[in-house]
Amino acid sequence: MSPETLQPYAAIGVTILIVTGAAIAFLLVAHLIGPKRHGPVKDSPYESGMPLITDARQRFNVKFYVIAVLFLLFDVEIIFLWPWAKLYYQAATTGSAIPLQDGTTVGKEFLLVGMGIFFALLLFGLVYELGKGALKWD
Repeated sequence: MSPETLQPYAAIGVTILIVTGAAIAFLLVAHLIGPKRHGPVKDSPYESGMPLITDARQRFNVKFYVIAVLFLLFDVEIIFLWPWAKLYYQAATTGSAIPLQDGTTVGKEFLLVGMGIFFALLLFGLVYELGKGALKWD
């Protein structure tokens, strides 16, 4: 490969080298000038500032994972609001229809009804999960 074809990747390579060098330098400096106190309390493992009381291989309640998945599900849905809001704002302020890739156009009413259906489905899912008791911490 010629140098001209590799030139766009030079900045990425230099950035990776700088970041790697800085990380190694920070670790070396911390190791060389950091405190070197050891003892039974300092060397004991802990989780989130709490000392371990039980075995690390114990089973967790599945509710933790259900809550995490539900959070991700309903949180990621917010990402779909941004492009919709931009298109809806454009359609509402200009009063013109939004052209689609297949050549058809949609107006602000179609966008509003579509988002209403989207929110209705999300609300149905949330009510369903509440009814199943997925968010209860008994």
